[in-house]
Amino acid sequence: MTVTPHGDEARPGDGLVRAGGIVFIVGAVATLVTMAPLFLHTDPFPSYAWAVCMLMGVGFAVSAAGVLRSAAAQRRAARASQS
Repeated sequence: MTVTPHGDEARPGDGLVRAGGIVFIVGAVATLVTMAPLFLHTDPFPSYAWAVCMLMGVGFAVSAAGVLRSAAAQRRAARASQS
């Protein structure tokens, strides 16, 4: 017997994946904006702008944590249905 949540139900980890995606997109946009002066031969942005680019990695890590949390919840539900 397979336990399948309804399409409109939030599953464990969904919020983390969604938040991680948003943080990743912010970091990706910051990376594009920060790299633009290098190609346009203008003055580079200060170092804090480069630090914002690290949000790409943070967003990826948050999303990965959400995927792992979702997988763990599915594993627990599968074990509970077998018992």
